[in-house]
Amino acid sequence: METNKCKWMMAAILIFSGSSVLTSCSKEDAPVVPTDDTSQFVTLTDVVPDVILEIRYFGTYNFVGSRIDGYEEPTALLTRQAADSLKAVSDDVVKQGYRLKIYDAYRPQKGVDHFVRWAEDINDTLMKPYFYPDLDKSVLFPQEYICLKSGHTRGSTLDLTLFDMRTEKELDMGGTFDWFGPESHPDFCGNPETGEYTGDNSKSPASPKRSITPEQFQNRMILRQAMLRHGFKPFDTEWWHFTLKDEPFPDTYFTFPVKQLH
Repeated sequence: METNKCKWMMAAILIFSGSSVLTSCSKEDAPVVPTDDTSQFVTLTDVVPDVILEIRYFGTYNFVGSRIDGYEEPTALLTRQAADSLKAVSDDVVKQGYRLKIYDAYRPQKGVDHFVRWAEDINDTLMKPYFYPDLDKSVLFPQEYICLKSGHTRGSTLDLTLFDMRTEKELDMGGTFDWFGPESHPDFCGNPETGEYTGDNSKSPASPKRSITPEQFQNRMILRQAMLRHGFKPFDTEWWHFTLKDEPFPDTYFTFPVKQLH
């Protein structure tokens, strides 16, 4: 899942099944260069052996409810530059008692196309109770939860969380990966720029029932601050999503499948 309401253009196409708007979510006027060249990519575990992999789109526990096209093996790929920077993040959080857990990294364009087909099928709501209970599926395009293009396909974006080595569990972030809603925003219940917890859950459609605690907000900040220290930039609607600031292929969308590189 990927949204952006400020920095990306709204290129709209009407969908025959209703009045939903299909958005590109791609950089304004940026050329789209597709390629299946893997030469500048690495298998993430070769560079960062400490990471834990839970590749959600290889399995069925994701917002679609099935394996996503292009995910041929449960592995994670990144550009060499992004992987090297993530190694620094990993070393940083290991010193704090955590390990990185990866949900998704490079995503082939055919995977994004699978998301688009799924979103067009308004009647397929199998995973709604788990990932978007507050939303009607028809809003996923106009609200840019689903887009024609994704930063993941450029190879330097990833989705991740922290694993607590003391408790041997994921760190409690107060919400699940790929939750469609404002509860996933980094500024939910706090200010991510200052790290201050405010408790403000007014953006939640389920407010005041749904909120996160000061500890959960701080856990999100531990991940965010480590990623920012080592060259990644955050995303304003997903606490788990980061992109290398100086990504090497800002206008290239890769098409090769997710599987071990040899």
